[in-house]
Amino acid sequence: MEKSKFAMYKGYPLVRKGKEIYYGNMSDEYVCMISIVSTHKVKDLEIADKIKVMLLHTAAENDAGSMILRNSDRDNLYDALEVSHNWLIKTQ
Repeated sequence: MEKSKFAMYKGYPLVRKGKEIYYGNMSDEYVCMISIVSTHKVKDLEIADKIKVMLLHTAAENDAGSMILRNSDRDNLYDALEVSHNWLIKTQ
């Protein structure tokens, strides 16, 4: 079995760049983008407290406005990942 070079959540890869997390396979028709809008500190740890979740169509011919199929706001990363996972499952 080949080891993945990405972190995984429920069978889909997670790729982080700054305050954006992409969830899903970029080779699939849809992927979710999770944007951390704001954080707060708990001791020495930054905790996301406002998150924007978007289901994106990965087809290259789409313009930026038509790529977003769904969006939602969440209060924590766990809820954002769960919404993303449910959206990806429903699109298959």
